Order: sequence, then C-alpha cells, then structure tokens
Amino acid sequence: MWFDRDMSVTPEQMSLTGRVAVVTGGGAGIGRGIAVGLRAFGAEVAIWERDPQSCTATAQSDGVLGIEVDVRDSAAVDAALARTTVELGVPTILVNNAGGVFKSDLLDTSENGWDALYRSNLRHVLLCTQRVARVMVEAAKPGSVINVTSIEGVRAAPGYAAYAAAKAGVINYTQTAALELAPH
Repeated sequence: MWFDRDMSVTPEQMSLTGRVAVVTGGGAGIGRGIAVGLRAFGAEVAIWERDPQSCTATAQSDGVLGIEVDVRDSAAVDAALARTTVELGVPTILVNNAGGVFKSDLLDTSENGWDALYRSNLRHVLLCTQRVARVMVEAAKPGSVINVTSIEGVRAAPGYAAYAAAKAGVINYTQTAALELAPH
C-alpha cells in the first residue's frame, strides 16, 4: 500500500469557510497559533483573551475578533458568546485552550491556590463548553469542541498536584461531554 509521506493538509483540502470558531486564550502562544490556523482554513475566528494587550494585538494583526474576557467568569462568558454570535454568527468550533500553572507542593498548597488552578484549568472548560454547546444545539448545528490539556493530566506531577488534578478532570470531562453531546 502506498502512503503519501507529506501528510500535511492544505486549506484547499479542508475548508472551514462559513464556520465560526472560538479560541479561549487565543491572544498568544498555542492559542494564537490555533486561531491563526483556523483562520487560514477559512473560519471566522473570535479569540476570548484575558490580557487586553495581546487580545488587541492579535485581533489587529491576525484578522480575528478579539474579545477581552475572563473565561473563569460565567457572566463574562455569556457576554463574550453573545457578542461573538452577533458579530460572527453561531460558533460551531470551540477550542478551550486557556489555562495556567504555578508550582505548588502538596503540603504547601492553600485552598486559594487549589481554587485558582481549578478555575484556570477546569472550570472554564465547563463554562465555555456548556454555553457554546447550548447555542449549537438550539441552532441545530453540529460542531466540534476541542479541549487542550497537558501530559500532567495522565501522569504524576510532583509539585503540581492541583494542576495535574485539573488537567485529569479536563480529560474525563471531555470524554463524558462527548458522549452527552453526540446525539446533537
């Protein structure tokens, strides 16, 4: 059997024209790369970014809708989704990329530290997925939800127990959400 060694996909081979994508944490790093890639394949892209400078800079340079939002806040997510829907249409692609980490040894992790890592790495996945999935279901549009996680979600990570627990939660949440949303 013959295989093409160049397995890259070009925009001509896979068009996202007519699709609306949301990328959380899309102002820099991996999120920005994902947003640029989706845009290259024809999607209209909204980045939901907490940092106002990177949000504005990415929106201007990459031709995406930049919405300054803290995705850990449900009211802010609702407002960002409303604006995205008005300006671009109903999202059918969601990339939950936002997150953060800091070292916190188990014996020294405070409740506030635990909560901060949970909110930054797991809570927003529920908020954004739930809100975007609701509008997709209401509009009877199929879509894709992509959750970015870390190797720390599947292995022991001394010094990062809270972070690893949150990332493991994202993995299990993704599997469960996929089954619940599949009928839609």
